Order: sequence, then structure tokens, then C-alpha cells
Amino acid sequence: MRSPVLNRSGPRRLALVVLTALAAVIAGLVVARPASAQENPYERGPDPTVQSVAAQRGTFATASVNVGAGHGFKSGVIYYPTDTGQGTFGAIAVVPGYTATWAAEGAWMGHWLASFGFVVIGIDTNSTTDWDDARGAQLLAALDYLTGQSPVRDRVDPNRLGVMGHSMGGGGAINAAMNRPSLQAAIPFAPASFSQNMSNVHVPTMIMGARDDGTVTHSALTTLYNSKPATTEAAYVSLTGGGHGFSTWGNTEVTRRVIPWLKIWIDNDTRYTRFMCPALADTTGVASYSHTCGFEPGGTGEPTEGGQILGAASNRCIDVPGTTNGTQAQLWDCSAQRSGQTWIRTTAGELRVNGKCLDAEGAGTVDGTRAIVWDCHGGANQRWNVNADGTITNAQSGKCLDADSRGTANGTRIILWTCNGGTNQRWALR
Repeated sequence: MRSPVLNRSGPRRLALVVLTALAAVIAGLVVARPASAQENPYERGPDPTVQSVAAQRGTFATASVNVGAGHGFKSGVIYYPTDTGQGTFGAIAVVPGYTATWAAEGAWMGHWLASFGFVVIGIDTNSTTDWDDARGAQLLAALDYLTGQSPVRDRVDPNRLGVMGHSMGGGGAINAAMNRPSLQAAIPFAPASFSQNMSNVHVPTMIMGARDDGTVTHSALTTLYNSKPATTEAAYVSLTGGGHGFSTWGNTEVTRRVIPWLKIWIDNDTRYTRFMCPALADTTGVASYSHTCGFEPGGTGEPTEGGQILGAASNRCIDVPGTTNGTQAQLWDCSAQRSGQTWIRTTAGELRVNGKCLDAEGAGTVDGTRAIVWDCHGGANQRWNVNADGTITNAQSGKCLDADSRGTANGTRIILWTCNGGTNQRWALR
């Protein structure tokens, strides 16, 4: 009987199989990382958990610098991540409430927010009795200083900014969002919004209040929340307790909602959407929650396609004969030599030409609103749906791009009008 022959290649082959399988597992783990980690240039920090968003400290080391008077507000403190290896950070301006100071009311949140990857400027107002509109103007002045003159301006992305405030300062945050629709997020705490409601706010806004607040009541905040446009991304978190001053101390019931909101809208970080949609992942201390989920940030506005926009009735192109804000869009003979006919459609729903965005003038929603160009700011009046039936509708109003009075001649104005199926409302991107 012959002795069995030892196959010396067997162990080697087995090792090769094991190594190959292990490599496949590792490759699968790499591929399985969330797409946002590869595609979102604004993502900062590790993958979040319910515990991490409720923490009093994030993962970034922080520092601070004082700001003196002379910049449109009384004084302030800037808090910032010391990390310089991950690019720029989004930023938030924060203002305290009526008669309050930053040191007494808001300073607790400065290093906390910065440790999660934001630059923060907390301010004192020119007068502690400044009204909500004055506080809104000072929040915007603080952001302008932060991005244009401050010693940390090179750490800040000027296109990713937000505002927060408490009480009269919360009303200030609403005022700032109303007056600067390019902001990416607003968080008013128990807002005393006496000079305005939210009917002209298009910035993603999360109201927070306490059900036992006798100063700014749950009923008042519900009315305020319901005044927002239907197209505005928003949420209203009503806490079970804490009174009017719930946000003026290191309250984790605040932190676990604020961090996801800022990350979603300022950093376009969809890793945090699950904490807010389709419901709160952590309902600790929450009496009620209203929202407009699903909270899909607009992205970076990267171009997807470009070309001319041809009118079905006129066989002429939508043309912008200038580059200044307010220039009227019109019909004109199609020509590859006219730069005002080269439109770029972006992932954010914009239609861009010569570096400007097609804009429903004054955020108008009525028939006859002019279609103009304006500096891009991310507002709903600058977002457009290109539909399968050839219409182009405004995201804010739902109205159609229309060649005025069914005109077909050069110079015919482009306006918004109720969609009616006319050929003067049908367009082809080519």
C-alpha cells in the first residue's frame, strides 16, 4: 500500500484563501462607510451617537479671543477649534436676551459649540435693552466682522453661517434670518419676536421653547412656528420644563437638538439627520415636536448640466443682458456668443448664469413677479424644479416661468405666473 503523499501546497493555498477573504471583508468595510464621508467636504468629527450629541464637549480642542467695540455691536468673544488640518469651519453668531449679557447668559455654550467643529462669536449688544430687530442687525454685523476682519477669519467658511439667540435675542435670530436668506441655519430659543413673524423666513429654523415658560408661551411659539412658509425647513421642540431661561445654562436637553440642527444645515452632514427625522431619536425632556422632515440639506450646489433654455412658443432663449443684481431675464435670439444664455443647473436646484442665480424678485409669489438674477444665497426663491412636462417652477411659489403676455419677440420679459399649460410656459434645456 502506497503511503499518502503530503500535499505541501495545501497550507499555502488555505492561507491564500483566508487572506483573500479577509481582504474582501476589509474592502467591504471601507466601501460601506457612509457616502457623506467621501462626498461631503464639510463633514467634521467622528460618526455621531445619541450620547455624543448630548455631550458637554465634542472632539475638537478650542481656544478663544476677545473682541472690542467698533464693529456694529458692543463687544464679544470668539471661540474656535484649534485644528488647522481639516479646512475651514462653519460659524454661528449668538446674542443674549433682553437686559442680559453674554457672560451671564451665553458664555457656557461658546467652547461647547466650538468643540463640535464650529467657530462661534457671542456678542453683547450696544444696549442691553435693544429690541429684536436691533439684535438681528448686530448678529449680522458680528458675522460680517467674523468673516471679514477677525483674527480667525481664515478658519471660517463665509458661505456656511448661522445665528442663535435667546428671548429678545431669539427674536433677533429670526430677524437676521429674514434679512439675510443666505444664512444656513437659525435657532431661536424662546424667541420674543415682536417686530416680525416667520412669514418671510426661508432659512432652516428650529424654534426651542419650554412648555412651562410663562414669558414666551407654548401657544405663542406654536403660532410663530405656523407662520413660516410651507417651503421653509423648520422644527419646533417644546421641552417639558426649564422655564424661560432653559437655554442659559449647560442644559443637555438643548445640546442634543442644537448639534444635529447645526450639523445638518451648516455642514450638510446627513449623518445627523437620523437624530431629527422621522422623529427625535432621543425624546428626553421633550413635551412635543413639530417638523418638516426629511431635512435633506441642499448640498454644495455643484453643477449637474449646462446650456441654453429654449422657449417652446418663441423658439428663442432665456437671456440675461447684464451681470448686475436685478437684471431682468428676457427672451432673445439664441446665440452661443451670448454669455447670458449659458445656464448652469446645480444640485441645489439653482439656475446660474454669469455667476448669478435666477431669482423670483423680492421672494415674490404673486403672478407677474419678475424673474431676475441676483447673488446666490440659497433661498427658496432661487430654487427651481425642471419638470418632465417642460415647465420650470419656482420652489417657493410653485409658479411657472412664463414669457410675459405670451410674447415671442426679443426682449419679452420672463416672469412668474400660475401654471396654465401654455406653450409660453414650456422650456427645453439644451
